[in-house]
Amino acid sequence: MHAAHTSDSRSRSSRPARPFDRVLVANRGEIAVRVIRTLRRLGIHSIAVYSDADADAPHVRLADEAVHLGPAPAALSYLDGARLVQVAVANGAEAVHPGYGFLSEDAAFAGACRAAGIVFIGPGDEALEVMGDKIRAKRHVAASGVPVVPGVSDPDLDDAGLIAAGEQVGFPLLVKPSAGGGGKGMQIAADAAELAAAIPAARRVAQAAFGDDTLLLERLIERPRHIEVQVLADAAGEVIHLGERECSLQRRHQKVVEEAPSPLLDAETRARIGAAACDAARSVGYLGAGTVEFLVSDAAPDEFFFIEMNTRLQVEHPVTELVTGVDLVEAQLRIAAGEPLALAQDEVRLDGHAIEARVYAEAPERGFLPSTGEVLAWREPDGPGVRVDGGIREGQEVTAHYDPMLAKVIAFGVDRNEAIARLDRALADTVVLGIDTNLAFLRRLLAEPGVRAGALDTGLIDRMPQPAPAMPPSALFDAAAAAVIAVESADRARVVPSGPGAWSEARGWRPGDHRVPRVLLAPRDQPVAVHEVPAPATASATAVARRSADGTVWAYDAGASAAFLRLDRRAAAEAVRAAGERGVLAADPELRAPMPGTVTAVLVADGDAVAPGDAVVAIEAMKMEHRVLATVAGIARVAVGVGDLVARDRVVARIDVAPTASDAAASDATSPPAPPIGAHPAAASSAPHEE
Repeated sequence: MHAAHTSDSRSRSSRPARPFDRVLVANRGEIAVRVIRTLRRLGIHSIAVYSDADADAPHVRLADEAVHLGPAPAALSYLDGARLVQVAVANGAEAVHPGYGFLSEDAAFAGACRAAGIVFIGPGDEALEVMGDKIRAKRHVAASGVPVVPGVSDPDLDDAGLIAAGEQVGFPLLVKPSAGGGGKGMQIAADAAELAAAIPAARRVAQAAFGDDTLLLERLIERPRHIEVQVLADAAGEVIHLGERECSLQRRHQKVVEEAPSPLLDAETRARIGAAACDAARSVGYLGAGTVEFLVSDAAPDEFFFIEMNTRLQVEHPVTELVTGVDLVEAQLRIAAGEPLALAQDEVRLDGHAIEARVYAEAPERGFLPSTGEVLAWREPDGPGVRVDGGIREGQEVTAHYDPMLAKVIAFGVDRNEAIARLDRALADTVVLGIDTNLAFLRRLLAEPGVRAGALDTGLIDRMPQPAPAMPPSALFDAAAAAVIAVESADRARVVPSGPGAWSEARGWRPGDHRVPRVLLAPRDQPVAVHEVPAPATASATAVARRSADGTVWAYDAGASAAFLRLDRRAAAEAVRAAGERGVLAADPELRAPMPGTVTAVLVADGDAVAPGDAVVAIEAMKMEHRVLATVAGIARVAVGVGDLVARDRVVARIDVAPTASDAAASDATSPPAPPIGAHPAAASSAPHEE
């Protein structure tokens, strides 16, 4: 498909088969797997590193050897630069590939590698230092003629000075921390009053997150699109670009879907923005693979403005690889070994279209909160043009210690429509059971008219309606019921019967007849929607179902998945009755953990009076803190302490509500009777199906 691109016009045959003999990969998960695959293809001995949480992770299994770093927290393992250098030296690594994230843009780590005689597969110190500071980077590239967003980037200005300068630039303005990234601390100000409030708020977040409260202001671009350009630069000073990627589909400033090329740019603008990216890279003597990011207004696509440069490989690099035929990890390795670029700019061709979706361990119906747990089932999609970069396996525990991205599903097509269609099919065929994922949300996003038409901007996802829990299709109830019957039958078979075997083991038999076994199931997120499901005679050929250690039943069939509670009749009746009792209150007085994680703060004392909206407990997981708020007025009864590990939906506190006499009378008069258990769509019953 890309044979013309992978041939090297600069005599690849004269190059060594492998640029290094031994390389340490200082990362984890899908990026470590991605790097190790190229190392193996080139015959390079790969050395993986791992924390306690990753002892049996896929990247550890794939590498030629693996070295233990330390405990699960990243600060004690993957972020320990001194330990990584020590491991590299002790194991004879000639080079270190940092992947992305962690230490990939850390100038101190790069310097420590070089001081130890190890090649850091990344840029030099100037690029890391200049491009690591947004204010310095903007000033630097602007001096090289690269267009930048109008704004203020003076680190010496105090709050009053920033407000005055911002008024000169004009509103609306974007307030951004100079250090860090990922959208953390960003604030939007529509006028001077909002700017006065946004600046101290952004400073607090920046200081807490990055240890640096320096801010910059930028003119807010209306209907912005996020376009980034992939560059390659060698030690001889040659710099080329490999086209652009459209990264406008973002949520909370985090990319969700990326594609190449952008449906917005024409050939002339592509050439200009590519040249600007190369100029930015040259200005810092760049070496290796990097990404220069720009903002482009959907209303004026011929204008673009520099945002920042990422001095590393990007998560979304596969879409560039698919449309150019260039293995970017191999390019990094060969450049780091001192080899010249394999392509000249006029030899770069963009063929077809590629689009990538990030599969996260998160629950879209619960505000995209992260999810943890054991991966009970993992099946990658395949088919024409489909690629998966994943870092998980069945039986692996997804913890709260690291980023929630599980894998990337990428599709290539001759044009954008074919690529989107292939990605949608691939997402439908992806099976992940045991943890919540955003797979269904990704398919819904791809179906959005604006996405199909290529009319993208960074606010598109935020304008979509919040996903709501939906009743799973009957096929999933069937798959879950079949799994329950199979597991429970196997459990019974392992028990030695105390009496005649036939009477102890048989289920459902009646004189002259056999009653089909039935299972009471409720969607995990709708526990009162109880359905009585007859075990299907034959299971669907496409169905996959598993039961977790806590009894939750996970099922997949035909592109849909769901988690179910397996109930007995007493538990079902209690769930329905409890829901009826709560119905007389404005909200549930039991406060539950919205995600699994660690309690970082208890914000009220047991016995304190609270009002609706008061923060009671703070829980942190996967770089996110969530505060559990009081739902009703009353007395707080706290059930957890700081440092406790809590599971999703665990009760962390309860608000004792003292009902008035009139409340009690109203409850007696209005409490509804407990609703009946719903019948499964396939059940022959006169009981109502719907609750």
